[in-house]
Amino acid sequence: MAPRPPRSRLRRTLLAALVIGSVTLPVLGAARPAAVPAPAPSALAPLRAATPAALTERYAATRADIRAAERAATDHGDLRRAAALHAMAEPARHFLSFDGRDGGRTAEVFGDLSRAERTAVLVPGSDTSLDKYGRLQAGATALQRQLGGRSAVVAWLGYRTPATVSLDAVTPGRAAAAAPALRRFVGELGALKPATRISLLCHSYGSVVCGRAVSGLHVSDVVLYGSPGVGVGTAAALHTRATVWAGRGTGDWVAEVPHARLTLPFATLGFGTDPLAPGFGARIFAAGDGGHSDYLAPGSVSLANIARIVSGRTPAEEGRHA
Repeated sequence: MAPRPPRSRLRRTLLAALVIGSVTLPVLGAARPAAVPAPAPSALAPLRAATPAALTERYAATRADIRAAERAATDHGDLRRAAALHAMAEPARHFLSFDGRDGGRTAEVFGDLSRAERTAVLVPGSDTSLDKYGRLQAGATALQRQLGGRSAVVAWLGYRTPATVSLDAVTPGRAAAAAPALRRFVGELGALKPATRISLLCHSYGSVVCGRAVSGLHVSDVVLYGSPGVGVGTAAALHTRATVWAGRGTGDWVAEVPHARLTLPFATLGFGTDPLAPGFGARIFAAGDGGHSDYLAPGSVSLANIARIVSGRTPAEEGRHA
């Protein structure tokens, strides 16, 4: 057998080092306190229309579930979680779904879904939960403000995200488990308003979830930002008619992650081709000089360009001027 090219061998060595670090460094999730108990959510009838009346009824039902979870957190003695849930239950917050168990599963709407002509679904990456929800909320708020009227942003925390420093963060298991739920959600959202332009915005490990879910979905754009890869070698292998975009800030540490896949007896490690690689086939948008958590920061280059994509306009592409 011919010797493996040095470049490939180096990439695999780096990937192995990443995995070793993931399983030998103190795992963030291991230090978490015992799970905060929460009641099972109410059994909600399917949302049949995105009318103001139907949405008001749905938001009221999920608000009751959030308040029930707040009471459970208070009884458990976790006042920090209780305070976060109290804020989520405010009348100005709008949740299509809520489940306080196992770190939390939510879908929160920013903007008026009943009037929206374009909707962005944010799929977050690692270390996102009810206790670390602020960054997702802030990003969704900033994007909706950038988009303006006739737009809605849905922050979809529909899966158990991996800890950043963990084996789960370099394997596709969590993404495979999450993909069916994301497919259902986007399909139901599209059925509510068939004429609405829907974009999937996939951050970090969330891009792995999108890669598993997007085949056949009726979405206009798939935006990969801060992505370690999506588990396939080309955009065409995603089997989507949507335009696939990719962007990375110059300060994003994910650029140092080895873009390779290694199949072992116990797991598949890594997510393959860099979405910004020319051979992948994504359209590259300028993402500025921000870091891994800065893509939806107010005033950022990436926020402006992601908003342009969601609106159906051409963003500033890398190496070009708007």
